[in-house]
Amino acid sequence: CLIHFYKRSMALERVKIIKVNNEPLDEMEKQVSQALLDLEVNSDLKTSLRELHVTAVKEVDCSGGKKAIVIFVPVPQLKAFQKIQSRLVRELEKKFSGRHVVFIAQRRILAKPTRKANKLKQKRPRSRTLTAVHNAILDDLVYPAEIVGKRIRIRLDGTRLFKVHLDKSQQTNIEHKTDTFASVYKKLTGKEVNFEFPEPYL
Repeated sequence: CLIHFYKRSMALERVKIIKVNNEPLDEMEKQVSQALLDLEVNSDLKTSLRELHVTAVKEVDCSGGKKAIVIFVPVPQLKAFQKIQSRLVRELEKKFSGRHVVFIAQRRILAKPTRKANKLKQKRPRSRTLTAVHNAILDDLVYPAEIVGKRIRIRLDGTRLFKVHLDKSQQTNIEHKTDTFASVYKKLTGKEVNFEFPEPYL
């Protein structure tokens, strides 16, 4: 029955992207949801993808007129996504040609507690602080490369540039994406970042 098939396909689409408060999906989210379902049905990623879902998708403008697709995943599922991330990114970038795809865990930042609020509530976890969340976003962005060092350069006008040193062994794999990473990080956090691949210290 056609109606039954339509209902089933709609249900499947909801499963791949589960949004907070069941908000409706936008056009890009529908496309990513469908692409993930296609991979689940037609590739050997089936068993890995079956239990996973996405919480949101954003399209970000990058330098040179390019666009990136940022896929947000639940924090408890991040490790599972990272196991198949290289393959998943490769397959999705084929489907969305010309656009880089990045995976980031959907984290919440809790406001700094005031004295009044502090008496009533439990202590704010360190992982929910602004600094911790921004650092975690950076780690997610550059995966599978590792961050081996950070520097902050303060310009004469007071603005800050964060210099992030990445593991040189991953240079050939991700160097062509560093501009995308910088654009996505600026969009999500408002911070400017520059990626470098320094020679390892002896």
